[in-house]
Amino acid sequence: MSFGIPELAIILVIVLLLFGTTKLKSLGSDLGSAIKGFRSAVSSDDETPKEIEAEPEAGTKTD
Repeated sequence: MSFGIPELAIILVIVLLLFGTTKLKSLGSDLGSAIKGFRSAVSSDDETPKEIEAEPEAGTKTD
């Protein structure tokens, strides 16, 4: 079962009627900022494993 252009247009019209253009605009900007934050967290996560390896484990004692 696949959606064609007429079906997608009908769904778009229904979504616009339910939410309105202003709410969809704010939803789009919120989604964009969430994706941007996720990408920055993933790219900065590359540095985290090196820091974890350098720290001793919580269960071991270092004297």
